This record gives sequence, C-alpha cells and structure tokens, in this order.
Amino acid sequence: MQMADDDLRDQISRIETDIEEYAITLEGCRKAMLLSKVAIAAGIISLAAYLLGAIWLNSVAVIGAMAAVIGGVVVFGSNLTTSRQATSAMAALERHRAELIDTINLRTIGEGDQHSGSALWGGVGETRH
Repeated sequence: MQMADDDLRDQISRIETDIEEYAITLEGCRKAMLLSKVAIAAGIISLAAYLLGAIWLNSVAVIGAMAAVIGGVVVFGSNLTTSRQATSAMAALERHRAELIDTINLRTIGEGDQHSGSALWGGVGETRH
C-alpha cells in the first residue's frame, strides 16, 4: 500500500509543478496584456491628438501609431486566449490533484494506536525502562 501512496504522491508533485508553470505563464500573460494596453492607449492618444490638430505627426509617426494600436490588439487577444487556456488547464489540474489526494490512504496521527499518541510521542506519560 505504501508503494501506491508513493506513486500518488509523485503524481501529485508533478501536477503541482505543472500548476506552478501555468501560474508563471499566467503572470507573463498579465504583463504582456498590460503592455499591450499601454501600446493601444499610446497609439490611440497619438492618433486622436493628430486628428484633432493638437500635434503634428509625419507619415512614419502616424503609421507607427496605427501599428501600435493594431499590434497591441493582436498581442492582447493572443495573451487573453493563452491566459484563458492556462486558467482552464490549471483548474483541471487542481481538480485532478484533489482527486488524487482523496485517494491517498491518509490517517490521523495516533489512528490505530491504543494509547492515542503514545507511539508518536514516545510514550508521553508512560514510564520508560
């Protein structure tokens, strides 16, 4: 029975490693999404200011502002999809981990002992010879 529990613990350990990797992926997605929002905002503000006549931009700057908006939208959408997939995968892994934990033969400390905890604590309250 110990061998099966060890195998389950190894599986749980691998699942926890995978969950941590997905958490790192999610953090990267959040950062990329934030940067893409900044790029979108900068592009829109630049284009709006140009169209309202507040600033003058040459054609390269206008194209750059448009590229920032389009690129930001693409990066945001891509990372949003990746984030959703990672979140879904993490939830599935966490459910699987919980199922595996439930199958492990866990026992309460002192379970099966007649002296409730005496074996654990070396016979606390008992006289040693």
